[in-house]
Amino acid sequence: MPNSSRPKPADTPAGRGLRGRLWIAFVMQTVAIALATLLGVYAAMLVLRDVLIQRALVEEAQHFWLRLDRDPAAALPDTYNMQGYLRAPGHDGAHVPEYLRGLSPGYHNIHSPGVDELVLVRDRDGHRLWLVFDQHQVDRLALWFGLVPLTLVLGTVYLVAWTTYRASRRAVSPVIRLAEIVREQDPKHPECEAIGSLTSTGEADEEVIILADAIRSFAERNGEFVERERNFTRDASHELRTPLTVIKVAADVLEEEALSAFGARSVQRIKRAARDMEALIQAFLILAREGDTGLPSERFVVNEIVAEEVERAQDLVAGKPVAVRMVEETRIALDAPPRVFAVLISNLLRNACQYTEQGEVVVTVASDQVRVDDSGRGMAPEDVAKAFEPFYRGKGAGKGGHGVGLTIVRRLADRFGWPVALESTIGVGTRAVVNLPGARPAGAAID
Repeated sequence: MPNSSRPKPADTPAGRGLRGRLWIAFVMQTVAIALATLLGVYAAMLVLRDVLIQRALVEEAQHFWLRLDRDPAAALPDTYNMQGYLRAPGHDGAHVPEYLRGLSPGYHNIHSPGVDELVLVRDRDGHRLWLVFDQHQVDRLALWFGLVPLTLVLGTVYLVAWTTYRASRRAVSPVIRLAEIVREQDPKHPECEAIGSLTSTGEADEEVIILADAIRSFAERNGEFVERERNFTRDASHELRTPLTVIKVAADVLEEEALSAFGARSVQRIKRAARDMEALIQAFLILAREGDTGLPSERFVVNEIVAEEVERAQDLVAGKPVAVRMVEETRIALDAPPRVFAVLISNLLRNACQYTEQGEVVVTVASDQVRVDDSGRGMAPEDVAKAFEPFYRGKGAGKGGHGVGLTIVRRLADRFGWPVALESTIGVGTRAVVNLPGARPAGAAID
């Protein structure tokens, strides 16, 4: 059944984040439009003042000269916004305001307290004409005819943007809700009904419903896959161990019988193969499980696990002049699944014993790492670089082995946070280092 306690999409972290991004986009859009509109009005006012008014003054001056040619007593321009002054040849122009007398021909902007005028000065046949345009009125008209349309335009733009913002929120809310539902799912126990509940609320459109159905179908298939994997791991853990146990017991019984030298060697090969197969099965089952399923963590002493694996490794070098020993620089403890650590050390030891024909294999327990050194044939740098790849076998690897031991080591180390590295020199030997960041002195408490 749908979970009624789920938060609304806008109240979830994803919802708040997307809502914030939409709000920022809305604010940026409206600010950009407002600035563009203001700049447009200002530019229009400049055009009105500096282009249209100047052109009007020029045409008014030309028209006055034509009237003056026809009628020497023609009246000067005198309107609400414009005033004309004329100084005839031989006159001192006393009627012309003093602040205009010294202006040269051309355009002049006069700015002073209470005065904002554009003046055009023209000379012709000894006459000087001043046309003075009062820009106060123009500014008021520009402000009025610019402010009102600006308010209407911005109001319309804001209304459209706000409507778009609300529509966008409504459109993405079902997607946010779906993302939150998927995020809360447990891969091992997916709740397909919760995913399907979104399509029954009526708040999702067709595209979201299609997406939800696809995710629900995928969750169902994934759940079936997880169940099959869980069943396989359980069955394999039981069914494979039983025949291996029978083989090991039978080999131990045969070893007690009076066998020929060839028969005794065959029994030893059977026992080694059974041990290898048991170790591989155990490693594969560990890797097949989830990190929190069937692998309880507990505090264990690393030295004790290493000592047990060193003891078991003695059978791996039977018949070869190779000694396997342990060096304890200190005693350390870990909080982890001990069986995992045992499998990891077992694979490193088996790999070292397999490729060491004489000399020794030394396992050293340090304060924060475990080192496995052998006096084997060593590896070339290109082989070291590929040693952790599945089924990779370096040059001169010889017979035996499955090519997965170091791969298992790397996968286990990566899963449990134990970095592992290899160092090798041909003809000298190989060192495998397992770093243990969580190691503590054996007597100390582990957090």
